[in-house]
Amino acid sequence: MRVEKVILASPRGFCAGVEKAINALAWMVRIFPPPIYCYHEIVHNKLVVETFTRVGVIFVQDIADVPKGSPIMLSAHGSAPGVIEDARRQDGTVIDAVCPLVTKVHHEIRTRAKKGYRIVYIGHRGHEEAVGAIAEAPGSVDFVETSADVDALAKDDRPIALLAQTTLAVPEWSALADQAKEHLGEVWMPGRSDLCYATTNRQAAVSAIAPRVDTLIVIGSENSSNTRALERVARSHGVANVLRINSEMELPDDLTGIVGITAGASAAEDVVARVVDRLAPVEGCEVVTSTVEEEFFPAPPELRELLSGLTAAAALLLDKDLPPEVGRHDSARDALEDLTNEPAWSPERSPT
Repeated sequence: MRVEKVILASPRGFCAGVEKAINALAWMVRIFPPPIYCYHEIVHNKLVVETFTRVGVIFVQDIADVPKGSPIMLSAHGSAPGVIEDARRQDGTVIDAVCPLVTKVHHEIRTRAKKGYRIVYIGHRGHEEAVGAIAEAPGSVDFVETSADVDALAKDDRPIALLAQTTLAVPEWSALADQAKEHLGEVWMPGRSDLCYATTNRQAAVSAIAPRVDTLIVIGSENSSNTRALERVARSHGVANVLRINSEMELPDDLTGIVGITAGASAAEDVVARVVDRLAPVEGCEVVTSTVEEEFFPAPPELRELLSGLTAAAALLLDKDLPPEVGRHDSARDALEDLTNEPAWSPERSPT
């Protein structure tokens, strides 16, 4: 392998919603003895999920699989109202790590449904985010994934709202939205796009470097919608060789020329660094920045309340005030690094 140069797309990797979710689950690991339960993968990234599994987080597809009284985390992708109710009936601590941008779409669906709108929701069939959002008002939502789905939509007299899964590729959303408007006529759309700022920014960054690279490497997991969108955007800009990998261990040995690198919103920067090291570019790296992200999402309110109570109790026991920073990680990267230094959990180690 002889890579001439690496071009790094910026922004890439963890977004504010992923930072929030990973930090929240890391604090649950610190606070509660294992096992801790998480409804669905906390984020769609194989390495992140493996890190949490190693220290005693059990990921479930059904709240019924969670023992009564166990702590439960709800994933960043958003959960159906019925799932949230079931979790709270388990009589344990429940912390919802849903991304605020997903919460916005849930709110839009509830509000428009109550006003009598027919909702056309564009998304990926079976994706956790889409399933949770549609469950807000299933009787009012028509799900659309393809052009054929749009053509199959019947017309009626109800006003129509056009909403979307936050992680769609921009071209994918635009094409289906335009087709829906042409097919159905006037539609209501939110003043601020449902598409996630981080997803859009990462796609723009890929578009900026695509004309300059022979190969584009997309770091992220197969079940990550925003990661797969980066692949499609790269190909749409003419990149002939697009590779999606989880880690540097999946790199082929025959790469040459100029290699571009990006990472999905749930992929860690540590992996990017290891990929660059493995490629060992002769002329080094160039970073191409299309925009600077400064978004920050605070921890879930249930977690903030829990940490506040623990801090107050600790201060009382120690008879001194503790700084407000207690109970916070500087970054999700730090949180994951801390977890890698923890001993592995096994059911045999749990108290009976």
